[in-house]
Amino acid sequence: MKARVKEIWVIVLFSGICCLLSAGSAGARVSLVGDDFSAWRGNTGQWEIVGDTFTNPENVNLLSSKPGAGVILNGPTGRTNNIVSKLEFGDVRAHTEFMVPKGSNSGVYFMGRYEIQVYDSYGVEKDQYPGIECGGIYERWDDNKDPKGFEGHSPRVNASRAPGQWQTFDVIFRAPRFDKNGQKVSNARFEKVVHNGIVVHEDVELTGPTRASTYNDEKSNGPLMLQGDHGPVAYRNIWLEPAGSLPFFAMDTGTKDAKHQTAKQQIEMVKELGYDGIGCTAGPGLAEMLKETDKNGMRLFAVYLGANIDADQPRYGPELKEAIEVLKGRNAIIWLFVLSKKHKPSSPEGDARAVEVIREISDMAAEAGLRVALYPHQGFWVERVEDAVRVAKKVDRKNVGVTFNLCHWLRVDDESNMESLIKTAMPYLFVVSINGADSGGKDWKQLIQTLDRGTFDMYRFLKALENAGYNGPIGLQGYGIGGDAHDNLKRSMNAWGQLSKRLAADKN
Repeated sequence: MKARVKEIWVIVLFSGICCLLSAGSAGARVSLVGDDFSAWRGNTGQWEIVGDTFTNPENVNLLSSKPGAGVILNGPTGRTNNIVSKLEFGDVRAHTEFMVPKGSNSGVYFMGRYEIQVYDSYGVEKDQYPGIECGGIYERWDDNKDPKGFEGHSPRVNASRAPGQWQTFDVIFRAPRFDKNGQKVSNARFEKVVHNGIVVHEDVELTGPTRASTYNDEKSNGPLMLQGDHGPVAYRNIWLEPAGSLPFFAMDTGTKDAKHQTAKQQIEMVKELGYDGIGCTAGPGLAEMLKETDKNGMRLFAVYLGANIDADQPRYGPELKEAIEVLKGRNAIIWLFVLSKKHKPSSPEGDARAVEVIREISDMAAEAGLRVALYPHQGFWVERVEDAVRVAKKVDRKNVGVTFNLCHWLRVDDESNMESLIKTAMPYLFVVSINGADSGGKDWKQLIQTLDRGTFDMYRFLKALENAGYNGPIGLQGYGIGGDAHDNLKRSMNAWGQLSKRLAADKN
């Protein structure tokens, strides 16, 4: 009876996980590989429990095994059925270890729908199509399209080991979100995929299930599936746990003080305090900032720079192309503010020129695997969230979206429209920035404070984001706060932890 109660508790816990859970909040790590197949549904075909696997000494395209437990192998020929977990999951952090022989092929399907490819890609510079490589996010498929395969994502680095060696995937996955009527409001996304200790994907959205998925629909929860019919493969040490809160990063507006001037000092500080990375201003220090984030296993989420829509002004400065070159292949965000002296803030008269300029920028960004999020800023031409949405619609590029900046929204708008404005922004919402603030305040000292200060109801704001289905990154604004950066960031991180716990408790 105790075992049954525990199983029910785990199912309820995981099926309820959709959004802003805090890392370390209530939730159990679930292991799917042990000494039997009790974690898997129905017919397990020729899959077997073994102690270890290795390349068959008489045939490099097969795996041999030795007796024991802790490893599952898809039979002597590697041609058996797929297996699907009994438990279903939403947002998860997952670890998987796998082995393939020479030339073999398998896949790990999150929710039974979204595949990370398992493949012998050792030493391969460029394979047949995007997503077929080991660590790739496999392509979707439509017989009515030309080409039929689409939206495959190659890993940005080939991290594959030689056939017959154990390899690892460490993944943070976010499930799609649905409104109360069952309509999808945000796509599934691989927040991070790490192959053999190397980051190969960050924040990749999936518009639907990938090819050969178990299910063609989309839901808030689903099982893990292992592909067993494409070639020999072995798996061990597969575990999943709640994914934790949405990625929370510090903007460099709040990471600098007398003690923290260099990229190294700033990144080491935000890492120590538990942030997931940083957002920074474009300029000569960008390459160094990226180097430090990589070295510390962190992420450079967004780079802040501007464009101008006046015909007598340069459309953008040299820092734009420099940033695109530095960030190439990162799926990072160009945080684009938009200026004009000819047109007043929010004036639609500038739309035609803005569409022309932003399309040029977005096309350059897309070629480098980057996204553009319009950054509403009080006093600039794109001043309001509504302006950013209006322009993004007209630009009509899938890599162009918007930012919801809390402090600038409070400066120019009415708090009463919060829920409706978030809902309006959702189809285009790439990133959100927050900070402590005073409701009704119009002075910047009131509108930008550490997250633990101010009268504005931050929980209500985060809850509105959750209810709208937002599952992307959140940045901490710190412009003009002053004082000790470490203390400010620590206070804000503590507040973020409390907010996340409260959201998780409400959810469960």
